[in-house]
Amino acid sequence: MTSLSSQRSTRQTFLIGLAIAVTGAILFSTKGIVAKLIYRYPVDAVTLIGFRMMFSAPFFVAVAVWQAKISKPLAAGDRLRIVFMGLLGYYLSSFLDFIGLQYITTGLERLLMFLTPTFVLLISIFYFKKKISRPEWLALGISYLGIVFVFIHEARIGGANVLLGSLFVLGSAVTYAIYLLMSGALVQRVGAIRLVAYAMCVSSVACIMQFFLLRPVSTLVQPFPVYGLSIFNAIVSTVLPVFMTMIAVSRIGPATTSQAAMIGPVSTLFMGAVLLDEPVTVIQLAGTALVLCGIYLLSKKKI
Repeated sequence: MTSLSSQRSTRQTFLIGLAIAVTGAILFSTKGIVAKLIYRYPVDAVTLIGFRMMFSAPFFVAVAVWQAKISKPLAAGDRLRIVFMGLLGYYLSSFLDFIGLQYITTGLERLLMFLTPTFVLLISIFYFKKKISRPEWLALGISYLGIVFVFIHEARIGGANVLLGSLFVLGSAVTYAIYLLMSGALVQRVGAIRLVAYAMCVSSVACIMQFFLLRPVSTLVQPFPVYGLSIFNAIVSTVLPVFMTMIAVSRIGPATTSQAAMIGPVSTLFMGAVLLDEPVTVIQLAGTALVLCGIYLLSKKKI
């Protein structure tokens, strides 16, 4: 009886963790949708990301202060690593992503960002001299074939802008992949929630400073919908999914959490169709299916 009760409890914990992971992935995928809605107003990437971090910073600062009170002081080397990671993974990566969204659809943007695990693998191959198996090459090939399908389709519609936007988003995916590789050892010493909170505080400072350096103070005055969308972008598309992902990892592990995130490109594709009137074609669906298939195969292997 006790064994059965334990199994039910374990199963319930897993299902709750899985639900949190899926919800977090869907919320995070709304980032591109919200950005597109904000771009309908006279707002550029600098202003968009500046507003996003202004509204989300208080939450990350609060968590960072809490973590600082209950944790041991960081070593000087770890402080420098966190600063660099915050600038790379959450500032530069997000900035490049939002610039790219000015030129491409949310569906293509999410597919390109979803290639992050493949960039982690490729960097491991060429920089860390990691050996790659045939199944991993197959997974990479399937994923990139799917991207080619969608890219060719988008290029026919958007022309040169699609290439420009795709390059920005690919740059975002590569910088985030480097961030993930750097966080591997550091997260064990610092802790996942503490690392995210500290890194996001660094990113917030960089984004807000960039805004005030590059834009006049008068830019703070925007149409009312921009404030509402920016608050949504900060809380629903940023703060909640960041911490929900950490909670999910603690409950069901990073591998299952990453597999649950596969719903992201699919949800973005259909949200784009409903909220932005972006077309959903057979080619897009086929390309999305190939990318998801490749990432799933890759997720079954240890990187």
